[in-house]
Amino acid sequence: MSAASLHVVTLTLNPALDLTVHADGWRQGEVNSGQGFQLDAGGKGVNVAAFLADWGLSVTATGLLGDENPEAFEGLFRAKSVHDAFVRVPGSTRVGIKLVDGAAQETTDINLPGLAAIPQALAELDTRLSALTADHTVFVLAGSLPPGVDAGFYARLTAKLRGAGCFVALDTSGPALTAALAADVLPDLVKPNIHELEAALGRSLHGEAEVLAAARELLRRGASLVAVSQGEQGALLVSSHEAVRARPPHVNVKSTVGAGDAMVAGLISAHADRLGLTDAARRATAFSVGAITRLGAHLPPHAELEKFVTQVAVEAVEGVETA
Repeated sequence: MSAASLHVVTLTLNPALDLTVHADGWRQGEVNSGQGFQLDAGGKGVNVAAFLADWGLSVTATGLLGDENPEAFEGLFRAKSVHDAFVRVPGSTRVGIKLVDGAAQETTDINLPGLAAIPQALAELDTRLSALTADHTVFVLAGSLPPGVDAGFYARLTAKLRGAGCFVALDTSGPALTAALAADVLPDLVKPNIHELEAALGRSLHGEAEVLAAARELLRRGASLVAVSQGEQGALLVSSHEAVRARPPHVNVKSTVGAGDAMVAGLISAHADRLGLTDAARRATAFSVGAITRLGAHLPPHAELEKFVTQVAVEAVEGVETA
């Protein structure tokens, strides 16, 4: 497999129009002045698709999209040459509000509920996903589930896709992640943050050793890579034979929106290029760093990304048992 021959599908069941409002020093409960705003097509899988397209991979984006306000999504897909395989559903795609305090380098998210998924739309989506397995080898299942979709959806889809010989990456949270990690068939790649992993496993993880033990548990049950993101502290990446800790360089942060999605995209691109764990950690972290230096789901040019790659600190985690 080479990057040129890899065809990726990203699935976003609950996309959002991200309204990013810049308001330095804003205070809750008071009248605040903003410096500007930006409206972007978003949702975790949509962001992953955009980042992968920027890197140069062939990407198909699918999921459920409101038919009353698809223009921002359609414009993004055209601009980045992403194939649009979304199922249109009646209504408007939800809006997600991001309040960015540039002075404090903090982002506050307000996520509104999505459109309810109707059975006809889910049936059409299932048909499209089945057809895509014929010529797509990697599937990224990302984001929350909308009303009308039960918590076991990703678990069932993972089993179906892996049964078809596809590589499956999962980035979700809450009951959907809990169900997916409790299933008989796990995704190949799981990328929770530490809080999502604790919630899914139903226990606190105190210290690195317990995080590693939890990751090894998932590897023994069928995952091939577990990446636990920890914000500014970087990420722990664990495979069956090794574990590494990756720490990002300090950069000027414009928005943290999409940082985790960029890490997923970096890991998929590393999978395409068959990179070892250390190099995969560097690239995925560089993708995440590059994303936070820009607004919207856009990677910097390759030369700038490669510079970030050299600045990522990666060290082996000692005393790791094999899965």
